[in-house]
Amino acid sequence: MKKPLLAVLLLLILGVLTAPGLAQDQMPIVLVENNWTASSINVNVAKLLIENELGYAVEILTLDESAQWAAIAAGDAQASLEVWPSGHQENIELYINELAAVVDGGLLGPIGKIGWYIPTYLLDEHPELATWEGFVEPENAALFATAETGAMGRFVGAAPGYVQYDAEIINNLGMNLEVVSGGSEEAILATVRAAYRREEPVLFYFWTPHSFHAEYDLTEVELPEYSEECYAGIEEGNSENIACDYPDDVLFKIFNADLETQAPDVFNFLSNMNYTSEDQIEMMAMVDVDGLTAEEAAAAWIEDNEDVWSVWFLEPEEAAQATAEATETVE
Repeated sequence: MKKPLLAVLLLLILGVLTAPGLAQDQMPIVLVENNWTASSINVNVAKLLIENELGYAVEILTLDESAQWAAIAAGDAQASLEVWPSGHQENIELYINELAAVVDGGLLGPIGKIGWYIPTYLLDEHPELATWEGFVEPENAALFATAETGAMGRFVGAAPGYVQYDAEIINNLGMNLEVVSGGSEEAILATVRAAYRREEPVLFYFWTPHSFHAEYDLTEVELPEYSEECYAGIEEGNSENIACDYPDDVLFKIFNADLETQAPDVFNFLSNMNYTSEDQIEMMAMVDVDGLTAEEAAAAWIEDNEDVWSVWFLEPEEAAQATAEATETVE
């Protein structure tokens, strides 16, 4: 027997109003989502737990990773959960150190690395492409030429707004390559997949952690070793020394400076939020390989990993101790 529509609506409304933990008078929490899979996953894990365990309404705001700093400083958003510090030294200095409008929210856990990648099958005939020196040779660079780049080799770059110094590296190392924007993460992946199917040359900007590495056999091109001196002039707009690898990025979180007083329980939770690269890759694979949404992947991970996320609701000292004990147990 079907229930009358009005009765169904009333039941739904009553269910929402009486849902455990729902707090109608609490401020909404706005989390910034950047345009890559891992960021979407982080945000959805936090969203589901904040809503279900702390009772806040959570909104997701999609922003460029550079634009997010001003939005968080202004209070238009409360947090971003995956900042790659190598491209944000100016923002860190301005918004955290000078204005104190944004605070460092602690480490997320995974360590990121941007780099140049090629399909490993290219090394069968051209082992010299394993290092940057191979790309200095014009005939090798020409292997990557397209109709768009003419005689120059194509370097598939990241979308605008991503941390990227590839044009500077190419220029300063004297390579006959031209950067062509990939447009988006999805566009880069589509370009590489198409080249891989045809076993064609492709050189592209990419990073780890990412589930793509589990799907395809890729080799990171060895660039000159990273040094602080190499990137020393960035803050002054000087790029003439950038001729080396990207640094390792210890990913961290940033919060609006008022979050701790406005929503101390959310501040505490997000400060404690920390998981491994393996956790993140597991969820990314659910999205990129299995076709789940970021919210579905986050929900699946939450269901299977209460021992990890339950610690995030403890006081900082207790959370640190619990995490250390769990690490010792695993080891």
